Amino acid sequence: MSRMAATRDGYGEALLALADNPKVVVLEADLGKSTKSLHFRKAHPERTVSCGIGEQNMLLVGAGLASSGYIPFASTFAIFTERAFEQMRNGVARPNLAVHLCGSHGGTHTGTDGSSAQSIEDLAIYRTLPNVVVMHPCDDISTKALTMQLPGLGSPSYMRTARNKTPVLYDGKENEIQIGKGVVLSEGNDVAIIACGVLVHEAMDAANMLKDEGINATVVDMHTIKPLDTELLDNLAKQCGAFVTAEDHSVIGGLGGAVAEHLVSSHPVPMEKIGVPDRFGESAGSEEMLEMMGLKSHHIVEAAKKAIARKV
Repeated sequence: MSRMAATRDGYGEALLALADNPKVVVLEADLGKSTKSLHFRKAHPERTVSCGIGEQNMLLVGAGLASSGYIPFASTFAIFTERAFEQMRNGVARPNLAVHLCGSHGGTHTGTDGSSAQSIEDLAIYRTLPNVVVMHPCDDISTKALTMQLPGLGSPSYMRTARNKTPVLYDGKENEIQIGKGVVLSEGNDVAIIACGVLVHEAMDAANMLKDEGINATVVDMHTIKPLDTELLDNLAKQCGAFVTAEDHSVIGGLGGAVAEHLVSSHPVPMEKIGVPDRFGESAGSEEMLEMMGLKSHHIVEAAKKAIARKV
């Protein structure tokens, strides 16, 4: 059994590791324990700003710090980052200030918190903003690696992390992770499964199930939703001729939307989307939620067969 860890832990570890840079500052909105920025606060209280339950203010404090030469990292639950969308738009993205926002507890995998706390639209809304890089990594190692690259980015970012533990895929392979580059985890010519976040390991399970039936799938961890790795997508469109996208996010506007928008304008191939259907979640266990929303490996397998059957 592989090691299990939560992506939010990778975020917390990265902040500590970035503390050597005196320009790095951390902003919190009363959820440092949950988002894991508390480790930085304990070690560097003088560089941590508590904004209280004031997410809109937190984003603008971040904008002020970024315009003064600091590198601010702000975090809260994904659903609460949406309260500050206008500030992210007008105060951060429009002037292109490098504020790095992290939304923890994203998606329905959060489970028992219920639909009011399950952000199924965050990737879609931040993807619409010019200048903003949007990421949703699948394990603690890749989360840490991507977060460590943010000070060199020079533009704003949104990263979604998750509360629950998932299998770790990148132990000792940190160097393979790069903002804007999808990672090919398995190779096959029959279908390409493009996944992010908690569904990456479901996609890997699906590929193994497909292999048992003689179907060879390429699995990609598309941790960066914007900018999308379009070169990889174009190559896979030619190589596989059929796609499945898989994400714990609405089927509208997230990874599936981004991949579809690109493919239709460059190399159209049959594509099926695995994601939260056009509905809100509810309160249930994390695995129950994946099953209820049609996000498990067996759903990916069915979608892959459907996409393959549509090949011309």
